[in-house]
Formats: sequence, C-alpha cells, structure tokens
Amino acid sequence: MIEYKEWRHVFKLDPDKNINDEDLERICESGTDAVIVGGTLRVSFDNTIDLLARIRRFSVPCILEVSNVEAVVPGFDFYFVPLVLNAGNEYATLHHHTEGLKQYGSLVKWSEVAVEGYIIFNPQSEVAKLTGAKIPKDVEDVKALARLADQMLKLPIVYIEYSGAYGDPSWVQSVRSVIEQAHLFYGGGIKDGSQAAEMAKWADTVIVGNIIYEDIEQALKTVHSVKSLT
Repeated sequence: MIEYKEWRHVFKLDPDKNINDEDLERICESGTDAVIVGGTLRVSFDNTIDLLARIRRFSVPCILEVSNVEAVVPGFDFYFVPLVLNAGNEYATLHHHTEGLKQYGSLVKWSEVAVEGYIIFNPQSEVAKLTGAKIPKDVEDVKALARLADQMLKLPIVYIEYSGAYGDPSWVQSVRSVIEQAHLFYGGGIKDGSQAAEMAKWADTVIVGNIIYEDIEQALKTVHSVKSLT
C-alpha cells in the first residue's frame, strides 16, 4: 500500500530524458521516499515502460503520473492523475479525463489512483503552454485555487507546479495556510539542498526533477536537506 501522505522527498524522472544506469541507481538508492515517472512532451508507452523496467531493479516505490492516455503502463505501484485547476483549454480539464475513462475506466483499480489538483505558476513552461494555463496574478488567486481543490473538490493532493523555475516560498506558505485536508506537493526549479529545505518548510512533499539531469550531486543532496527537517 502506497502511503504518499508520509512522503517528504520525491524524485521525478522524465521518460523522454536520458539517465545512465549509475545515476539511476544513485537516485533510487538515495533514501528518497519514491520516484515519480512523468513528463509533458514525447512521453510514450515505450519510453515509459523502459524506464519502469530499469527502476524495478530497486525497491523504491515507483509511481506513474499520467500525462496522456497512450502512455498508461501497467505495473506501477500507484498512479497520479493531474487535474490542472487553472487550465485555459480542455486538454487538462474534465473532458480530457473523460476520454481516458472511456478506454480504461473498467480496468482502473481506484485504490491505486489519486487525482492531483495542479496549480501552474510558470507561464514559460511547456505544461503551461500545453494547457493554456491562466497564471495566478496574486496571493488571493492562489488561495482561491487551493480552496477549490481542497474544500470544494476534496482532492487528496494539491500540487504547486513551477516547472523549471524556483517558486515564491510565500505563495507556497499561503496555500499551506488554507488547505485543510489535502496533501501539499511542491515541484519546480530546485537546484540545491537549501532550496529544497526552504520549500519543505511549507510543502508536505518536495519533488525534485530537472536538477537530476543537470547536476546529480546537487540533486542527491536534496534528500538529506529535506529529511533532516523531520
């Protein structure tokens, strides 16, 4: 049983990006709580199942964040389904999810699925462009979206997504101040342990991604920086 609400630190790996076997082993054996597999562009069944097979050599929990129906691969420990709360087009809203359920609805084991209420903050990111995201203008916008996810929709996860840019900790704190039951994820732009620790003060789980491919040593340091706070 995956207990994601107990996670403090997670690495996210993109099936479209290359990682050698040595670095993959170091990530999986780092002491992180889990590895999420997911990306925005060029994520396919083939590159997803290939990465899953390589991660399966290790005991770390492995979760698929579903980015498109074509890349749904069986065999993961758990599945996250993003619902972009500030999307400006139907790609990431309920119509898109409904289309997926037409194909897989009867096969889904719902005890292994959680919906993430995504709030996208970086207008230059690929996910913002893909979803036509309407970027929050101020803290009140952010709080409203967080309450939408947490109190109205009762989503189990609120995901603050800066996607390649380091976010404003005060905005993460503002989300923390209004959510009552959801688990708070933060992801985006973390380059070192100090940034990871800063966001871990407010987020329940810090997700580290791009730095894995840019500086593996700094990526690995984020595990201790986050875990030392708990």
